[in-house]
Amino acid sequence: MDSELKNLPVGYFNPANVYEVKILLSYFLKKIERPVTPAQLLEIVTGDGTVSYFLYVEAIEQMLKNGTLAVEEREGTELYVLTEAGVEGAESFKSLVSKSVRDRIYSAGLRLFAKLRAEQEMRFEIKEQGSGYSVRCVCEDEDLVLMDLTLFAPDKEQAEFIKSKILMDPTAFYGKVVDYVIGNEEYVPDINE
Repeated sequence: MDSELKNLPVGYFNPANVYEVKILLSYFLKKIERPVTPAQLLEIVTGDGTVSYFLYVEAIEQMLKNGTLAVEEREGTELYVLTEAGVEGAESFKSLVSKSVRDRIYSAGLRLFAKLRAEQEMRFEIKEQGSGYSVRCVCEDEDLVLMDLTLFAPDKEQAEFIKSKILMDPTAFYGKVVDYVIGNEEYVPDINE
């Protein structure tokens, strides 16, 4: 049986109709327990090709119309919020969408929110400087500046690459810089060499 599953085409278990997409959206919104912007939800659900854009749009329209999804405005931002009817539907019908698809969407959501949080904690400034670019990285924790570091890159593309690499795991980047500083010792040459 396992060998048969391996031969299935990529996306075989992806939702094929609006009904399944509505269940998937309800499940995801219930699981993360937080409102999301329309753009965030679109990126999470369609970003890796799990759900087609057209099925997504139709599912959102139907959910808004039938009251399983609501739009709230907070601080000038529109957010999708799952209603009580949506929560009940998510729990009752989640088994109609494969666990692997539910897990993929949930994982995509967690990655997006981690990226957004990292972007809030890190500020970047890329400026042309002489024969290259400076990449200024400021790591903050609320009102406290933990690190303010400027790196040089020979061109804009590499400056953007440095920024993207730091944003992949800002906590690890900060930790490695601190570890290096703490573990750094003055070089004393061995006179016996």
